[in-house]
Parts: sequence; C-alpha cells; structure tokens
Amino acid sequence: MQPTTDAIAESLRTRPRRWLVTGSAGFIGSNLLEALLAANQHVVSLDNFATGHRENLDRVRALVGESAWERHTFIEGDIADSQTCLRACNGIDVVLHQAALGSVPRSIKDPLATHRANATGFIEMLVAAKDAGVKRFIYAASSSTYGDSLQLPKVEDVIGRPLSPYAVTKYLNELYADVFGRCYGLATIGLRYFNVFGPRQDPQGAYAAVIPRWVSAMLAGRSCTINGDGRTTRDFCYVANAVQANLLAATTENPQAIGQVYNVACGEQTSLLDLHSLIADALRARRPSLRIGAPRFAEFREGDIRDSLADISRARELLGYRPSHHIRDGLHAAVDWYIGASTSA
Repeated sequence: MQPTTDAIAESLRTRPRRWLVTGSAGFIGSNLLEALLAANQHVVSLDNFATGHRENLDRVRALVGESAWERHTFIEGDIADSQTCLRACNGIDVVLHQAALGSVPRSIKDPLATHRANATGFIEMLVAAKDAGVKRFIYAASSSTYGDSLQLPKVEDVIGRPLSPYAVTKYLNELYADVFGRCYGLATIGLRYFNVFGPRQDPQGAYAAVIPRWVSAMLAGRSCTINGDGRTTRDFCYVANAVQANLLAATTENPQAIGQVYNVACGEQTSLLDLHSLIADALRARRPSLRIGAPRFAEFREGDIRDSLADISRARELLGYRPSHHIRDGLHAAVDWYIGASTSA
C-alpha cells in the first residue's frame, strides 16, 4: 500500500513527540509544521525570516485551527547563533532541519552568506541537538551534491565535483552529520531534495523556483524564460512527497535506515520544454481563455547541471517511501495555490 502524508501523520497521533522545525516560515518547513500540528504533535519552530514569510505561519495557523496552534511555540532567531539553537533544541525529541539559504545563483553571488547559513548554522544545530539529547536529527540535503557527475539516475553513493558554493555547503552538511553519528551517536538522516514544488513556494524574487515563477509569468501574459535549449531535465517532486519522506525518516524503526542519505524525488525526468507545456495545460484547465505564448531562451545558467534524475530505491527499501504525487498530479494540486499567490501579490 502506498503511504500518504495523511496516513503517516495519523499514525503519529498515538505516539506524540516534541519536534523542532527550523525554517518553519519557509516553503517546506511550513508544510512540515502544518502536517505535525494536524497530527496532534507539539512543535517548536525557528526562523529568522531571511527567506521565509510570516504569512506562511499565518496560513498554517488558519489551516490547523487555534486548538492545534496552541501546541506550537515559535522562536524568531538565527541558526548561526549557538544560544538560539540551544534554546530551540531544549526538550526536543526530533529535529527537522530545513533552514538554509537556498539558490545556486545566490551562492555564487554571495558565498559567505551561504556558508554562514548552511555550514555554520548547520553545525551549530548539530551541536545543540547533541547537547540537548535529541533522539533524531533529520536534515534537508540537496541534489546539487551530485555536481558534475553525469551518471543517471543519480545514486546516493556516486557524486561528482560541486558546481557552486551552495553545493559545497550541502555536501559539507552530509559529512558533518556522518561524523556526529560516529563520534557522538547522534542519529541523523539526510534527505536530498530534487526540485521540490507546491503550496507556499514563493513566486516572487530573483531566486524564485522555476514552477512558481513560470505560473506567475503565464498569468501575467509574459513569456517564460528557459535557460538553455529547453532540453535540460529535472526530477520535479511535489512537496507532499518531501513531507512524507521527513515523517518516515523521523519515525522509522529500521536501524539500517539511520545514518543514511536518501534521494527524495519521483524517479521521473521532465524537460523544461515539457514542464512549460504541463504548466500551461494546468492553467488552461482553470482559465480556458488564458493566452500563453511560447517561451524565450537565454544562456545556460552558471552552476546548473544539464540533467537530473533520481534513483529512489534506497528510500523505498529502507524508509518505505512511495511518492504520492507525480509531476502532473502535483502540478494540478499546486496550481490553485500558485494562482492565488500570483494574483494577490
């Protein structure tokens, strides 16, 4: 039977824990916060609003209701500050560490800021979790770790050279997590996300992800820009799949699953040209009169890889992970939120 986020969350109701979600005002973090509060869990969450939005917390509060919201404690603070991390980890059973400064182009423009958030902030969280006696530490890794490796599909144990400062910091996270497991017995699991999309993903700003950015452009009657010839491929993953992977990693009783890094994706390749068509189809299904023009093309973006496709067999075998949404159903589930976000901006 294919697991779903709702089914896993329902099983948590009989096993309450105290959770910490870092980056809770961000895209994936706010979806995790919503799932945990809906599952009757007690959650501390942490964000400094560098890239997250207070509106995301407000939306979660409205969705889960005041009774569930009372089980939530929010800390505004920076993961690069040791005292903030210690305060956040106090009394916590499971950390879901999502806080990071994302974007390959941003890291190339400002490598020091990326290192502070993603490397310094990560080890501060590890030390705090160790000192607080946290039972399990789940962290957001990245498919950027595969670097210039041409092997497809991407298998966790075969990586290339990093292509950006962002990729360096994400690989460093995996190395630190492994060492903290060996030296201190901290149970860690890394989740290498592949192009996650869905509700509460920011469509604005210079570093917005491709799907919300293109939805916003199509709704405004603007042409979408494709970097390269359009044949670049990605393994797009709906956010419910990422939430499922986090909950499975946090609750697995399989000792072989601990200390591992897992691909979190669908195991499907979609070209940017095909993605453009799929988004256009999803929008036209809701707005038949919408005129969507052909994309325009720009130079291939520095630090990007040409093709990406995940092998998800390790996550299937050790965690029981099964994607609940593939690209088409994920887009149809997300597009209404993207429309609302674009029209209210």
